[in-house]
Amino acid sequence: MATPPIIELSARARDIFRVVVDSYLESGVPVGSKTIARSGINLSPASIRGVMQELEEVGLLAAPHTSAGRMPTEQGLRLFVDGMMHVHEPSAEERAAIEARAGTHGPVEEALAATTAILSGLSACAGLVMVPKREVKLRSIGFVPLSPVQALAVLVSEDGSVENRVLQVPGGMTSSALVEAGNFMTATLGGLTLAEAQGRLERELKGTRAALDGAARELVERGLAVWSEDGERRPVLIVRGQGRLIDAAAAADLERVRDLLDDLEGKQEIASLLDSARAGNSTRIFIGAENKLFALSGSSVIARPFRGLDGQVVGVVGVIGPTRLNYARVVPMVDFTAATLARLMG
Repeated sequence: MATPPIIELSARARDIFRVVVDSYLESGVPVGSKTIARSGINLSPASIRGVMQELEEVGLLAAPHTSAGRMPTEQGLRLFVDGMMHVHEPSAEERAAIEARAGTHGPVEEALAATTAILSGLSACAGLVMVPKREVKLRSIGFVPLSPVQALAVLVSEDGSVENRVLQVPGGMTSSALVEAGNFMTATLGGLTLAEAQGRLERELKGTRAALDGAARELVERGLAVWSEDGERRPVLIVRGQGRLIDAAAAADLERVRDLLDDLEGKQEIASLLDSARAGNSTRIFIGAENKLFALSGSSVIARPFRGLDGQVVGVVGVIGPTRLNYARVVPMVDFTAATLARLMG
């Protein structure tokens, strides 16, 4: 059933619909005619029930189970968010808290994680942020033998971050050859990004200066390839505050919460969803089954891209929570966080 546009609803239907949505988003329970009458709607309970029935017939409200109250459908929430919501800007204290966390000293990932955590706390949702794998500059690369056929490649970047990868080594590779390969890569590629290192390595291995035996040469190529491939395919996705998704209302629907937490474990799918929010300049709101990822858990995602000084999209920040989250408060909070991260990443 197609959702009617706002202009097709009568004034009293719009007023009653707004009260139902506001009350439901605050309490998480279906709203009855008595509650609406107490809100100041100048209609009898019988008349209110008649209007609620009409709103149910056009797909904006639903009556769960045998309850006499109504709650907004996902289509109803979409209508509310797109055309009826009055946003509430973050308070001065909330803005200061977000800016303070974004200013965390250390690697950029730590600032992103801290900002995501405070956004989670302020919104009572799980916070999300996704950025492309950073083009770190290499300080050193070394290889530690694990077995006759495996070694641990250890990459240290100039910002002090350390990453490890397990990779297969050529047959008969000795400990001294591992050291030789690591020394060669550190001396040749130190101070370069992965993209720069790829080009430099190709030139060095083709030239006469790379006096490496065949096994060491192969290991050098594998050692760099494992980072280059990983950096292209895996963005950095940070999720904080999953525990906030289990509130009093959610406790009554543990199966939905379990489905949602399972969704959050599928980080590649979440990353794909956030990546779809990169286009455009505005905030994207995904409500429930509008995205197949959350068809079971009935969750909503609010996400906004943030840009660097050159105008290019740097990443996406947002929150995930139940469909009954406080959109009017959370949407501008996500907007402000995106603007803050844009200054940080710029």
